[in-house]
Amino acid sequence: MAVSRLAFVGLGAMGHPIARNLAAKRPSDSETVVAVDSDPARLAGLDGPGLVATADRTAVDGAAVLFLCLPNGDVVEAALFGGDRLAERLAPGAIVVDLSTIAHAKALAIGRAVAATGRRFVDAPVSGAPAGAEAGTLTVMCGGDPESVAAVRPLLERIGTSVLHMGPAGSGQLTKTINNVLYDINIAALAEVLPMAVAMGLDPEQIAQVVTTGTSRSYAAQYFVPRILQGRFDEGYPMGAAYKDLVAAAAISAEGGYPMPVTAAATATYQTALRQGHGDRDKGAMVLPFEALLGVKVRSGG
Repeated sequence: MAVSRLAFVGLGAMGHPIARNLAAKRPSDSETVVAVDSDPARLAGLDGPGLVATADRTAVDGAAVLFLCLPNGDVVEAALFGGDRLAERLAPGAIVVDLSTIAHAKALAIGRAVAATGRRFVDAPVSGAPAGAEAGTLTVMCGGDPESVAAVRPLLERIGTSVLHMGPAGSGQLTKTINNVLYDINIAALAEVLPMAVAMGLDPEQIAQVVTTGTSRSYAAQYFVPRILQGRFDEGYPMGAAYKDLVAAAAISAEGGYPMPVTAAATATYQTALRQGHGDRDKGAMVLPFEALLGVKVRSGG
């Protein structure tokens, strides 16, 4: 999509590198990426060719594309239709591309509200963690009408190596929920099984080697198990913030009548860790309640 100016709002751990890649891979000097955030600290280091960093929300005015990368659906809704009314500041017919992870139902509601302003909406949550955002190798899951998704695909290909159109508006968020829930189930399973293995006398380092190289291996195991062995629980997205994914899955299950017993069990493990005060830690900390229950530590060196 050839544009002279696109805006980016939300410069957290994922948004910061995504904004840089959008600017670094622009096809010509005539395009500008305007990165907007109310926190000046998150604007640091973003000035560069084709990239303008500012705390002034009016910089969004007239943009042809607005990217959002915000914590949750309520924040997205407030940014678009609250006091700043970003949706109405865009050029007529502009496209809002929401990279945030929000509930399926919220994405549908936001899409309808954006359409009512005469703009278009694509929900495009991403997967790949901050490392994928830095490298520009994210997986992007898009929901929206085919014309809008096709229009922003060249922009999304600057930040991801796999850009998938999953269906109408909301389909991207539905896909992201499924992806995240499967990830959470993997971690919840590790959290209960690893302490059991250690309690029964298996060596933590050897069982870790098996679950990260054998048939049970997964990205969750490969990322979290080495960190569990070192007692490091502060390198991933906080559980308290990520809990929204399981809330979204529960809503889909209840509203659609879809049985999800394994997801419900994983949610109980998640909730236990949150109730015990581990919400500021990453998902690997789900192992801590089971360690306490069994009186063991899944750590290198015993």
